[in-house]
Amino acid sequence: MCGIVGGVAERNVVPILMEGLRRLEYRGYDSAGIAVMEDSGIDRLRRLGKVQELQNALDKQPIRGTTGISHTRWATHGAPSELNAHPHMSHPEIAIVHNGIIENYETLREELSAAGYKFESDTDTEVVAHRIHQHLQDSADLVAAVRKTVAELEGAYALAVMNRNQPGKLVLARAGCPVVVGLGIGENFVASDVAALLPVTRSFMFLDEGDIALVERRQVTVFDAAGNQVERPVKESELTADAAERGNYRHYMQKEIHEQASAVARTLADRIENGVALDTAFGENAAAVLDKTKGVHIIACGTSYHAGLVARYWIEQLCRIPCSVEIASEYRYRSPVVPDGTLFISISQSGETADTLAALREAKVSGYVSTLTICNAPESSMVRESELAMMTNAGPEIGVASTKAFTTQLAALALLTICLARRAGLEERQERALVAQLAELPGLIEQTLLMDKSIEVLAEKFVDKHHALFLGRGVQNAVAMEGALKLKEISYIHAEAYAAGELKHGPLALVDEDMPVIAVAPDDQLLEKLKSNLQEVRARGGELFVFADPRVHFGENDGIHTMRMPALIQDFQAPILYTIPLQLLAYHVAVLKGTDVDQPRNLAKSVTVE
Repeated sequence: MCGIVGGVAERNVVPILMEGLRRLEYRGYDSAGIAVMEDSGIDRLRRLGKVQELQNALDKQPIRGTTGISHTRWATHGAPSELNAHPHMSHPEIAIVHNGIIENYETLREELSAAGYKFESDTDTEVVAHRIHQHLQDSADLVAAVRKTVAELEGAYALAVMNRNQPGKLVLARAGCPVVVGLGIGENFVASDVAALLPVTRSFMFLDEGDIALVERRQVTVFDAAGNQVERPVKESELTADAAERGNYRHYMQKEIHEQASAVARTLADRIENGVALDTAFGENAAAVLDKTKGVHIIACGTSYHAGLVARYWIEQLCRIPCSVEIASEYRYRSPVVPDGTLFISISQSGETADTLAALREAKVSGYVSTLTICNAPESSMVRESELAMMTNAGPEIGVASTKAFTTQLAALALLTICLARRAGLEERQERALVAQLAELPGLIEQTLLMDKSIEVLAEKFVDKHHALFLGRGVQNAVAMEGALKLKEISYIHAEAYAAGELKHGPLALVDEDMPVIAVAPDDQLLEKLKSNLQEVRARGGELFVFADPRVHFGENDGIHTMRMPALIQDFQAPILYTIPLQLLAYHVAVLKGTDVDQPRNLAKSVTVE
């Protein structure tokens, strides 16, 4: 969600911090700020709006410093405003940036107010700044003051703190929200995401839960939750500084839609030679875990949840074992029954999604046979804390509305399904046939993307609409849900998805000439049922937009717009391929409506708060 960038160097860190903030804009935010320190003390500048607004202010009022912190804020406590923007300060001495939510901030605020501290913001973060300042009155050691403060905090946080009286030092603390240290030569940096620091380093140290770190120019000292000095491994990022550039595309989302053929190919690479290579796909010990698996629980949020719903159809049909799929924010607040032999699967693009990460941590003590994370971020918390992990290898996804992350998650889940089905008696010839379908996907995705221009024309019919219904049957119901999510996320058209058979149980009351109805219609065993449901729409005057298999006939008239998929698609391929035209439709509608496609209002890419 919010973005943190900081640094300690001999050179002026302001340009580095600003470039880091630009690289974190995709995470979603409403204000930006920076604070830097040299001999004269701490200079701070904050602005409501985009990072460019902060840059414009810096151009008019330049500041410089060799130690600094910066932040992009997504409002939680307190409305978007300059006063609520980070960094926050306590007196002239302490400056702090914070990702996360402090749940007991009201109690701490009352205590601090009684002690004479004045508050200028509505945020929970300012409470932390004042508390650190208060503890510094007893000890001049910033690390000790931060340790005492975080021991009193309830909630999630990543903190970066600097003290005017201790120049050349930053103190980090992490609980529930990610923070990484970027290692340079005679300089070190901190950020909430590796991408922010790729222009200055490719060497990174990832803090564990509960760690506190003292970052100086020539060294980084890490302490664990018990206060013991510890070593954390240094890893080289495989990403390059230009890996997240937009190139010749108008938007990141457009680029990422068109990258899906290569992204899915990377997911499958080296994993489908002579069947599915189990250890290559899921890591050591995967065979032993799957041998014991008698059921599956999939936990995820948003788009990743929709991927899990697709996988449920595959797993129950091909593996004949029970599979439940739940929204992480709901799962973690009930007492789930865990049957013997159940595998826990978490799905997340970032690997830092707060609710899913919390569910994973609870699962590790809940009697599951093992935990598996499907993720796009190899150094994320979920990957490091799961017993098994599978990387989707989608590459950086900058657009808030997820596209290639979804299709690569489906490709990964398809591989898992085949591995589980093998243990349920899937014959070798059947496995070869399923693997062959997966191998065809990159080429079929390229063919599907050729629909782009015709969908761009179709999108004009949605510009003046305020609502839309998406319909699917069977596994395509989850695809319809994902299509509705994409349209509402970036075009701000209210869109809902329903299993087509549910129309007559309520949603049909919404259908009229102003309610477009979008349906996905592969040539499967539920096609005739779907056709009957769509006739119910036409009978009420609804306008239909159907993405159909080339073999399917709907009858063309003024109320039915049929978009033919460019190839004959088999069942195992269909969820991935039918998703793509729905992504293109959402994208082109949003462009025509003039919305901020890559950074839609009120949303963030990586949801690291509950």
